[in-house]
Amino acid sequence: MYRNLEECILDLEKHGHLIRIKEEVDPHLEMAAIHLKVFEAGGPALLFENVKGTKFRAVSNLFGTIERSKFMFRKSWDKTQNVISLRNDPMKALKNPFKQIGNGLTGAKALPLKKRNTGPVGFQEINISDLPLIHHWPDDGGAFVTLPQVYTEDPDKPGIMNANLGMYRVQLTGNDYELNKEIGVHYQIHRGIGVHQHKANKRGEPLKVSIFIGGPPSHTLAAVMPLPEGLSEMTVAGMLSGRHFRYSYEDGYCISNDADFVITGEIYPEETKPEGPFGDHLGYYSLVHEFPLMKVHKVYARENAIWPFTVVGRPPQEDTAFGALIHELTGGAIKQEIPGVKEVHAVDAAGVHPLLFAIGSERYTPYQKVKQPAELLTIANRILGTGQLSLAKYLFIAAEEDKPLSTHNEEEFLGYILERIDLSRDIHFQTNTTIDTLDYTGTGLNTGSKVVIAACGDKKRDLCTEVPDQLKDLDSFKNPKLVMPGVVAIEGEKFSDHESTAKEIQAFNDLINRKGSIPTCPMIILCDDSTFISESLSNFLWVTFTRSNPSHDMYGVNSFYDHKHWGCDNVIIDTRTKPHHAPPLIPDPQVEKNIKRLFEKGGSLAEIG
Repeated sequence: MYRNLEECILDLEKHGHLIRIKEEVDPHLEMAAIHLKVFEAGGPALLFENVKGTKFRAVSNLFGTIERSKFMFRKSWDKTQNVISLRNDPMKALKNPFKQIGNGLTGAKALPLKKRNTGPVGFQEINISDLPLIHHWPDDGGAFVTLPQVYTEDPDKPGIMNANLGMYRVQLTGNDYELNKEIGVHYQIHRGIGVHQHKANKRGEPLKVSIFIGGPPSHTLAAVMPLPEGLSEMTVAGMLSGRHFRYSYEDGYCISNDADFVITGEIYPEETKPEGPFGDHLGYYSLVHEFPLMKVHKVYARENAIWPFTVVGRPPQEDTAFGALIHELTGGAIKQEIPGVKEVHAVDAAGVHPLLFAIGSERYTPYQKVKQPAELLTIANRILGTGQLSLAKYLFIAAEEDKPLSTHNEEEFLGYILERIDLSRDIHFQTNTTIDTLDYTGTGLNTGSKVVIAACGDKKRDLCTEVPDQLKDLDSFKNPKLVMPGVVAIEGEKFSDHESTAKEIQAFNDLINRKGSIPTCPMIILCDDSTFISESLSNFLWVTFTRSNPSHDMYGVNSFYDHKHWGCDNVIIDTRTKPHHAPPLIPDPQVEKNIKRLFEKGGSLAEIG
């Protein structure tokens, strides 16, 4: 159990999980490019000992594999999992009270511990400009903190047990920010900090914010965990590290005594500045938008502080391992929160938020001979009203029938649904609603649509295992490719607007109707590059669900409305690039050449190169 980040790094190095990079490395693009290359190779954590422009070291890829992540928490993992399990299912404690003694001790040790002192002990005051200012992607608006722990307290109920610790990206430089005096804080509309800022705004006062960077890895993990109601992130941080979250106050700001860096400041009501662009976890840039402006009060650094960072981009990336770790630790919570749910899987290859796969029960009408989704739709509404799951655009949900079903076998699960779905009945839209702030397929910032695709009952069709003849030789629709059983990608003309697309779809309908129906191919993907989409399941999931807005980009062969319900013979999803889409992330080729020196003979990373 680590008291700080330095202890963790030494432990990882001792056990062969970390490499030191001794060469000078530029924080402008080079560090991120090195990280991406090492992560892709399944490599170790990286300690950058010589970062250009700063005296501070930096570390990345700490959570790069699930194995390394669990290794870091090997001494506290089981106990923490047990305590969280008890929060989800308190009856366990009543059934086995003597087995819970250890859990009680774990919980007691985890309570935050306030240290009484006259200032941040062991810290020196510095400026933002002294930090490792890491610029991750070529078109990023500036340097960002990618592993911050952003701490705020409830203005109506101050104190650490009602505080929120979240991971919201922080822009340090660039745009209109006045260096060393202003930074930007970007957060989703439903997050805890947003609730706190809303309360502060109503009171007409600024919201005090403390940003912790570094410290024990448990603190970083706690900041991204979806916790049961009433369980503090600081408590979980303590449980995972096996010691109290130690804190104090300075000038009215909370200070994490074990952090490597602390940035304090205030967010004032209605004060914003442009933030972004930023290469984000969907694999595209999130663009420039107005976000809260934080006025910097003071910046602290521990002696020999280490700056942790990660790089996000098209998945999988390091945050994929983060997600797997969190799911294993808290996976049972969703079953307790939503009755009837067996599994909910946010599909990483599709950028996590756009696409959910779920398994639920179907018990409402057992006497009916013909099964149709009923309880599944109730469960779907609960899922789309729960925390970060509410950001999803596509929810595929199935009832488990005769054999075990797993959402994590993604091709098999999707095939299971496509075999059973009634396309005239089982597609349910929600329009003019909220989606992920980082998703630019919708009609505006945070605005788009959702669709629930539910299936249960007996198999209704066999799925095609090659391109059906009806999809060949279709004039302007070219290069049909089988993606997986039941799914074919076909190229269309370059997208111009939705009105033109409607005419294209009508022409496609006419061609298909002349050739005959295609019951074995329930899903058709209209795209720019069918070869790319069909190369891998990952490519298919990424393109299809990150480049479409259900209400605007889902069409159908012989589509119809029946009392406002939409149905069709075959679903068509238009995934072509559109003018309002954000640009994809493309590495800088010159930087790729520059970093080769580290992977060649004699370089710190030669064994990986």
